[in-house]
Amino acid sequence: MRLFAGRSRDFSARPSVEVEGGRLELRPLRMADEHRFMALRVINTDWLAPWDATTPENPAPRNSSAGFKDMARTLIRGAQAGTHLPWLIWFTPVGEQPLLIGQLTVGPIIGGSARTTSLGYWLDERYAGRGLMTFAVALAADHLFFERGLHRVEITVRPENVASLRVVEKLGFREEGMRPRFLHIDGDWRDHRSFALTQEEIGDGLVARCRGSQSGIG
Repeated sequence: MRLFAGRSRDFSARPSVEVEGGRLELRPLRMADEHRFMALRVINTDWLAPWDATTPENPAPRNSSAGFKDMARTLIRGAQAGTHLPWLIWFTPVGEQPLLIGQLTVGPIIGGSARTTSLGYWLDERYAGRGLMTFAVALAADHLFFERGLHRVEITVRPENVASLRVVEKLGFREEGMRPRFLHIDGDWRDHRSFALTQEEIGDGLVARCRGSQSGIG
């Protein structure tokens, strides 16, 4: 494991893994991704609406060019400061071109005596249920534990989000409890279940855990 690099300005890491039917890769978010990103968001508007982050001042998701630019600038500044890792999820089917299928964001990365962070993610509905998000989360967590030297990774999930709950359960994230009215989602303050793993709990890593699973990965 590398020494803690939570404040590293190197945010160019592109973790990848071979999965059934192709290759999955996490690529850093770029301003140039706007067209593909917005097209994917439009296709998935209804699918993502119940889980989209909002604010009391703006209770609708920011699915616009201006919203993308604001998000991207904020996350890229965070990446440059070493507090965030904004990734887009790409899947390359065998013999085909890479496809943008989702987003996974790490942050804020907290150093010092905590060495902890949180993950948030979403996936194109057309690729749900194939294990791709499970592997994407595993890739991100392994990078954070083994390359960045973090000690703890947390994921919070709305109790109603069955698909996301499957991801954390299959990766062995430990439930820590309910956080009432934790985040503003879909126009209101929503309860979330909190899950986490520490470095001592991951063994050979979460990608290896995926590979060794005897059940289907959702």
